Amino acid sequence: MAIKVGDTIPSVTMKQLTDEGMQDVVTDEFFKGRTVAVFGVPGAFTPTCSAKHLPGFIENHGKLTGKGVDEIACVSVNDAFVMQAWGKDQGAGGKVAMLADGNGDFTRAVGMEIDASGFGMGKRSARYSLLVEDGVVKQVNVEEAPGQMKVSSAESMLDRL
Repeated sequence: MAIKVGDTIPSVTMKQLTDEGMQDVVTDEFFKGRTVAVFGVPGAFTPTCSAKHLPGFIENHGKLTGKGVDEIACVSVNDAFVMQAWGKDQGAGGKVAMLADGNGDFTRAVGMEIDASGFGMGKRSARYSLLVEDGVVKQVNVEEAPGQMKVSSAESMLDRL
């Protein structure tokens, strides 16, 4: 079942590759005491994700932080090496934390797993965005289809803040 407004973010560990090396990102700590705009994508370097979704959050970083967002995070069922390379390719440094959910633990825990086997991608994430305040979900915006980007964009989130 998909996470909903009022739910607490599940406790899982993701990975992030930084200049200091591989880091564990424990959701209990990551979301504690701050407001986080987190968005999930079906895959790094995929067309809609690379052309619209991630760039939109990068471009709107200042507007989102100006409205009280402390951190922006992108989550994908990819490994940390791919997420780091995609972040560098897109210029996400200092604007969007690129979180690797390589095993899909976070994606399953928030009820956003989809089966993209028909596209040769296996189990992936639906396209969505969440606004989380101190670990509690305040917004849930899930696209009807992975290639769509109507409700999960940075612009849509800004409209709701």
